[in-house]
Amino acid sequence: MGSRAADGAASEQPPEDGMPEALGEESRRLTREQLFTMAATASINFSSMICYSVLGPFFPSEAEKKGASNTVVGLIFGCFALVNFLTALILGNYLTHIGAKFMFVAGMFVSGCVTILFGMLDKVPSGPIFIGLCFLVRAMDAVGFAAAMTASFSILAKAFPNNIATVLGSLEIFTGLGLVLGPPLGGFLYQSFGYEVPFITLGCVVLVLVPVNMCILPKYDSVPSKDSFWKLILLPKVLLLCLIIFSLSACLGFLDPTMSLFILKKFKLPAGYVGLVFLGLALSYSLSSPLLGLLSDKLPYLRKWLLVSGGLMTALCFFMLGPAPVLHIESQLWMFVLVLVLIGFSLGMSAIPVFPEILHCAYENGFEEGLSLLGLVSGLFNAVWSLGAFAGPTLGGFLNEKLGFEWASAIQGGWALLSFQFQPAKSSW
Repeated sequence: MGSRAADGAASEQPPEDGMPEALGEESRRLTREQLFTMAATASINFSSMICYSVLGPFFPSEAEKKGASNTVVGLIFGCFALVNFLTALILGNYLTHIGAKFMFVAGMFVSGCVTILFGMLDKVPSGPIFIGLCFLVRAMDAVGFAAAMTASFSILAKAFPNNIATVLGSLEIFTGLGLVLGPPLGGFLYQSFGYEVPFITLGCVVLVLVPVNMCILPKYDSVPSKDSFWKLILLPKVLLLCLIIFSLSACLGFLDPTMSLFILKKFKLPAGYVGLVFLGLALSYSLSSPLLGLLSDKLPYLRKWLLVSGGLMTALCFFMLGPAPVLHIESQLWMFVLVLVLIGFSLGMSAIPVFPEILHCAYENGFEEGLSLLGLVSGLFNAVWSLGAFAGPTLGGFLNEKLGFEWASAIQGGWALLSFQFQPAKSSW
């Protein structure tokens, strides 16, 4: 497979466009702009994931007390992703008009404010009012999250054109750190201080980071291009990669409304300990991502094998998560945690190579290089990921309610297997 996705942007982009000098053979030292870009992006990765994952240990049971069924809880988780999907498509297309830096800091500000608002929802009467406000606040949070993440992907690809997969993989440490700290921190604060404190605390942390990033994040200018989302997504290879993104996101999102309820009922753990079970997935994903990103950049021909093997491992792990009733294996806590560790690693194998592969395909098909294309690619990536994050919790909550967690996770594994069975046919990669 050619390596233009890895090195094309740096060699062909004119210097006057404002791109920081990439890491190359001449120098491996990061520029000041690159360091600030990484710091800003690390802050949004960490803060957004800790705010997102803090709900897992206690919100499903809290929502049930307020009259929400398992299906409705799944829809509340899923609506975040659906709004994120629509917003990412729009913002990715207009990134160069709005400005990447403004979109980044504005998204963080909105996300911090609505996180605090979410902590006030326990004061709302049970029933339709509570459920409706949950949907509204989650939708507002999704708009802020989509703006910040779409801008951050574009800024990173602009600042690090030679090794975007390596940088993305390294920054996934902060994503994983947010996922690691969110559930146990949320469970502890919820048990110790009640429903409001986890959201108010984290929302204030995000708001403090807004002026910091306004000061340190470099500004990148670019000329809008004539390329469109439709031209990009209708490329056969990009369409297939989008299916992979959707499948991975659906698998991860499936766990949001279902896993904590299963742990509470099956293993009789208190809410504070439920968050610790989430550590297996988050730690394995964040610790393996830098290595997987480095492999993706240094050995681009391995990307298709990472995608295929990661997808197959993900499918197998979801069959074992329950485990599937047809296997006649009794679920045990140590086995559950081990499967989560393997899921985290397999998701990294498949997710990290996707972004540089889409860029590579766009370059091959004549798309103009620059921030405008990066906005399209990052918007598409985040939009399809969000669509899967909507389908996963929504379908997962429904299946969990009707069939139980064991069958629901097995069905989710079957979908992952179906999505990845097309990969070997792409031998031309």
